[in-house]
Amino acid sequence: MPGELYVGGGGVARGYLNRDGMNAGRFLADPFSDRPGARMYRSGDLARWREDGSLEYLGRNDDQVKVRGLRIELGEIETRLGDHPAVREALVQARDGQLLAWFIPRQAVTALQLREFLRQQLPEYMLPMAYVPLDAWPLTGNGKLDRRALPAPGPEDLISRAYEAPQGPLEITLAGLWSELLQVEQVGRHDHFFELGGHSLLALQLIQRMAQAGLQADVRVLFGQPTLASLAAAVSTGQVVEVPANRVPPDCQRITPAMLPLVELDQDSIDRVVACIPGGAANVQDIYPWRRCRRACSITT
Repeated sequence: MPGELYVGGGGVARGYLNRDGMNAGRFLADPFSDRPGARMYRSGDLARWREDGSLEYLGRNDDQVKVRGLRIELGEIETRLGDHPAVREALVQARDGQLLAWFIPRQAVTALQLREFLRQQLPEYMLPMAYVPLDAWPLTGNGKLDRRALPAPGPEDLISRAYEAPQGPLEITLAGLWSELLQVEQVGRHDHFFELGGHSLLALQLIQRMAQAGLQADVRVLFGQPTLASLAAAVSTGQVVEVPANRVPPDCQRITPAMLPLVELDQDSIDRVVACIPGGAANVQDIYPWRRCRRACSITT
């Protein structure tokens, strides 16, 4: 039978720095320990024991999802989308490996306008590929939101990219690498690496193949320049251009997943990391995945 995973023992952290409310909900008294004051951590992960004694991970019991290898808090996207003056309410789901948004508008607004609004606040991998306007939410017989009844996006709701053939030897070379790595037949100069099926691990493989082809780049450039043409422009200059500024602002009070495009951490994990840093979030500039950083160093040296 599945259940929520709780973690106990000597490795349980003391708690989140200056977040008493969250500590009360996540760090609970451990009824299985003989140690006075022992606590266990409520992870939010769903799991079950298998017959062979192994533990099978089943997912989350909240709105966190994993898309293209990256953990995404749907609630954060919904909040940012709801901040748009033309949006009354918003809902985001992951379907077939893609992020889709539904919203009840206050006034007329296009999918492109909403995407550009979110682009100023969220990393590329957290941007929905479709924005569906609704007059009202579909409800079940007892008046609750019926998520399964949300309509599929129409052509007018999708963020479409008109095909334009790669231009110049650099774009053609990159298009060949993308086509081979992502297993797509045709790659246009305005195509988006992550919308074609790319994810964080494939991004590392792309950088490695680019290095083998004599092209200099790193994962941060790809996240900042995810279209073929923009990546080619960054590579051709030999410099990092238009890479988003550090998303963790000075004197930050709480770091969220949207501020960390290069690491796959949910909110609880980020809070645990920050709790170990003297000065808390205000003393953190960024968080990187060490294993991938080490691998990237071995690729470029």
